Amino acid sequence: MRKSLRLVALAAATTLAVGFISVPSASAATKVKVGLAYDIGGRGDKSFNDSAAAGLIRAEKTLGVTAKEVTVTVGSDQEREAKLRLLAKAGYNPIIAVGYLYSGPLKKVAMDYPNVQFGIVDDASIDLLNVASLVFAANEGSYLAGVAAALASKNGKIGYVGGVRIPLLQAFEAGFVAGVKATKKSATVDVKYVSEPPDFSGFSDPAKMKVIVKGMIDKGTDVVYSAAGGSGAGNFAAATDAAAAGKKVWAIGVDSDQYLTASAAEKKITLTSAVKRVDNAVYDVIAASVRGSSVNDVLDAKAGIYGRLYNLAKGGVGVSYSGGYITKYKAQIDAASKAIISGKIKVPTAP
Repeated sequence: MRKSLRLVALAAATTLAVGFISVPSASAATKVKVGLAYDIGGRGDKSFNDSAAAGLIRAEKTLGVTAKEVTVTVGSDQEREAKLRLLAKAGYNPIIAVGYLYSGPLKKVAMDYPNVQFGIVDDASIDLLNVASLVFAANEGSYLAGVAAALASKNGKIGYVGGVRIPLLQAFEAGFVAGVKATKKSATVDVKYVSEPPDFSGFSDPAKMKVIVKGMIDKGTDVVYSAAGGSGAGNFAAATDAAAAGKKVWAIGVDSDQYLTASAAEKKITLTSAVKRVDNAVYDVIAASVRGSSVNDVLDAKAGIYGRLYNLAKGGVGVSYSGGYITKYKAQIDAASKAIISGKIKVPTAP
């Protein structure tokens, strides 16, 4: 029978509601060896991977666990499988894979290591008892980012750039566009993607992102939201260049609070970030493993998928207020958040 894990969202004061789980004893924690497999870009992407790293760092500091981190460079299924097997063979447990691209390789490895607890972020397709799916209602957080974008835009010309045109990032798009349109009906959203599947380079091509965003800016766009992993740096670079040329353009970050890792120049153009608390998911999977438990909320009973969905109601997504640029819009953003939680607003998951 599948063991249980409780994940309570631990929120940043500027972003989400706060909740805490019990902390395991230090003696139990020292026996846990954590494996963390990053997506393309690894640490330093100022986005998805960095958010996961923050959770691991917190676990190392507060729980005293040991850890090994691996990062794919080529991004093939063979490489991903090899990284996961490396961790499993070395006795790491739990092993957490960051990103849905690990789904295929992880399923193979998890089948071979049934006594190892695995977790995967942003995927809910693996029907194995030792795999916990950690998924987020990114469309809801993106909706709030859309509200902020619509209120901050001077001309109603707004942009969205996704890394790769896949259902996951189209959910970001759908929520964002819905938030913009609900706030300012006359606004328009120019939607672009860095690459199209099966080309996944859109997650690690900031130069191409910069070109796309510059093209939007040249057409008058003054707020751009990017959800593209490491490529997102190109959005901030384009907005920073625009500022240097005397044109005010806002960039909206994703996954982690990107204002906190931005340069001085980038801080001036970072309106907000649509935050997914990947750090909390990683931390709590580790803490629960120390207690000998795992995630087992039913995500899809028929398919046999277990894990947890982190939405606005659970404090798993939201927007950041670092920099103070959207503080004046907080009442409108809070109203939208409450309407989503109550069910008054149904946020779409597809364009």
